[in-house]
Amino acid sequence: MANLDPGQLATIITIIVSGFVISIGTITPTIMEGKAAIKALEGMARQPESAGPLRMGMIIAMALCETTNIYVLLVVLILIFANPLMTTFFGG
Repeated sequence: MANLDPGQLATIITIIVSGFVISIGTITPTIMEGKAAIKALEGMARQPESAGPLRMGMIIAMALCETTNIYVLLVVLILIFANPLMTTFFGG
């Protein structure tokens, strides 16, 4: 690692951080989606007549959780392929 120039070091650090961020950023919303589904299904089992509104609420909650996954993916792809830090700090 001592022979790396600052651009290569920044690239390696960006890739490592991106891997960590995509892992945490997708695991957390996925767990929350599962919890939302569990609670909605429990509610439907207790009160079958309210299945329609519960289903709609569950779908909206899962869509909102899924947007978090998409935003994390977008940020990671920007960091890997169009890293703004490279041009800011290293001019290239």
